[in-house]
Amino acid sequence: MYRPKQALSAAGWLALTVVALGCEATPPDGDTAVDVAPSGADTAEDQSGIQFGTDDTLDVVTWNIEEFPKNGQSTAAAVLDVLQSLDADIVALQEISDVESFKQMVDRMPGWRGYVDSEWYAGLAYIYRADTIEVESHYEIYTTREFWRPFPRSPQVMEFRFRGRDFVMINNHFKCCGDGFIDRYEPWDEETRRMDATDLLKAYIDTRFAERSVIVLGDFNDSLTDTTSHNVFASLLDDSDTYRFTDMGIAEGDSSGWSYPSYPSHLDHILISSGLFAGFERADSRVLSLPVDEVFFDGWREYEEAVSDHRPVGLRIAVAE
Repeated sequence: MYRPKQALSAAGWLALTVVALGCEATPPDGDTAVDVAPSGADTAEDQSGIQFGTDDTLDVVTWNIEEFPKNGQSTAAAVLDVLQSLDADIVALQEISDVESFKQMVDRMPGWRGYVDSEWYAGLAYIYRADTIEVESHYEIYTTREFWRPFPRSPQVMEFRFRGRDFVMINNHFKCCGDGFIDRYEPWDEETRRMDATDLLKAYIDTRFAERSVIVLGDFNDSLTDTTSHNVFASLLDDSDTYRFTDMGIAEGDSSGWSYPSYPSHLDHILISSGLFAGFERADSRVLSLPVDEVFFDGWREYEEAVSDHRPVGLRIAVAE
């Protein structure tokens, strides 16, 4: 069953380690994203669950929380506890099925604000810290009928300021399923739809945000490591001077660190534009698949039944003053 973080024993606490940093993106010698804390650890810090956010970095998380709240108030309580433990600056969420339950959860998070404004079922949302994030605007893009094929859920943009610097974040939930092969002659092929969505997002950013620091994140429902001819992200991967998937090291690493263990696959990604490359290469930056199933639950099965079939993925990025 769900266990609040204050009930965790020190032996059950999991310390996070680096998954990807600059060119050393793949964990060495098959190491996973997580180390188990020594059984003798007994400090207050060790009792606090997953520590992710820091005072010196911009900390963002993407999390598909599967038909929230899938088990009513017990799910909302579990998600709230995880979010408060992570202490990120912004969390981009996918699959908000009950908007009122989402708003009620945010109301129980002092110092945080939420945004959900989607006409689509199982829509997109943001939760952010009011003391670190100054939101300038929220809006959806590619909302009209001609874009419903590539975007079953319209991407959700948030323009904001953090420590006096401008950022753009785009939250996504791409079409699911498929056979792993792009059929360019079939527009309703699932991989084709995801490829077209990727290309449209790239075109939007290239046109409107070429000089901005952009973070694109969400449940993309596809792998970064497919062969080039069947990789839906090819246009972004081919433009490595402008775009970088920060979680490529996770995708190339051991499956135990992937964000969708049931399959298993790694589907939840965080992309950055070139204005953030230098910050990502600094020693205090991290990208992690966050093992909330091990910290707050008795393993994956209980977590999946209570909250979601996806783990959250987090990016901690150094931001120059």
